[in-house]
Amino acid sequence: MSVQDSLIAGENVLDSAQRELLRWIAAAIIPSSSEYGVPGADDARIFADILATARPMAAAVVGALGVVADIVSKYGGGKLQSMDDAAGTEVLKILRATPAVFVLVSLVLRCYYRDDRVMRSLDMEPRAPFPDGFEVEQGNWSLLDPVRQRGRRYRDVP
Repeated sequence: MSVQDSLIAGENVLDSAQRELLRWIAAAIIPSSSEYGVPGADDARIFADILATARPMAAAVVGALGVVADIVSKYGGGKLQSMDDAAGTEVLKILRATPAVFVLVSLVLRCYYRDDRVMRSLDMEPRAPFPDGFEVEQGNWSLLDPVRQRGRRYRDVP
């Protein structure tokens, strides 16, 4: 069954190996912190949100996980379970410079910062930003003066 067929059928489009790889990446992007009392991105509730959010963009996620799996295979000795810390560090270093992984980073961050526990740890009310909005402290608008002094750097569209 193709990724597209799985989406239509409402199935989880990631197999167990892909889910394990995505969970490992999520934990590497945002590990838990006992100091700040926040879960990592691999927390069960956050990871469930990651999987649900990944469904509409399944083709991109599956493609990115394929790239990650290739890198793990080439530089990490093949399997996540058998990878030591040094190999894991090397793989993560390579992944940071791999554009295909940006889809996964965006997905993990989006879901992590939707979690109520994370929002509370940031002293933010766990709610949607709209319709109430959030108070934004006014900044120093004079910081834009050098930009204004440069003048226009664009042309009008005919």
